[in-house]
Amino acid sequence: MKVKDSGAVVVGGASGMGRATAERLAERGARVAVLDLPSSDGAAVASELGAGASFHPCDVTDTDGVETALGAVIEGLGALHIAINTAGGGVSARTLSKSGPHPLDAFRSVIELNLIATFNLNRLQAWHMSRNEPDDEERGVIVNTSSIAAFEGQIGQVAYSAAKAAIAGMTLTMARDLGSLGIRVTAVAPSLFATGITSRIPEKMAGELTRDAAFPRRMGRPDEYAALALS
Repeated sequence: MKVKDSGAVVVGGASGMGRATAERLAERGARVAVLDLPSSDGAAVASELGAGASFHPCDVTDTDGVETALGAVIEGLGALHIAINTAGGGVSARTLSKSGPHPLDAFRSVIELNLIATFNLNRLQAWHMSRNEPDDEERGVIVNTSSIAAFEGQIGQVAYSAAKAAIAGMTLTMARDLGSLGIRVTAVAPSLFATGITSRIPEKMAGELTRDAAFPRRMGRPDEYAALALS
């Protein structure tokens, strides 16, 4: 996919891996729309990205709001060619604890934020991309964010691991669904990255958390995600 002059949306683009990806897209000449929470630094990030960039406040669990925000993105960009989806999160809770079973509402909330929100974004992004005139048979690319927890979930990650594993499986099927339309769908599965709360983890604790990593034995950096997402 040619990045220069393409229309790109980065969901969760106000911080961390999303912000790094938005910056790299802008550096390579894309017109970038940032979607993130109203309380985020999205407006400041869009301003820093320069001319052609825009911010669209949105909660990804608000299905109607997402559709409205993406409509505004398309209106501003003219067309959507690249979609990067990094919004997500989770809570730490075991299947059983001293207080009882894992709260079902908490499990549903994690599934809603990660899996349902990603699918909703994907179906709408793909619809807009399907209207593009193909360039070398390609109409667009969607990049989702799974996690190493999808394949090596740890204690207390039951909801998060389930959601991220579902994103990985969904992405494969969606790639097969949309390939004939010239839309690629892929996913990145990061390990522990220095973003948000984890960016403030003390160095000693970070060393403990990454000691079993093959290489490098450190937390990932947002720009490394960006490089892979756009490779």
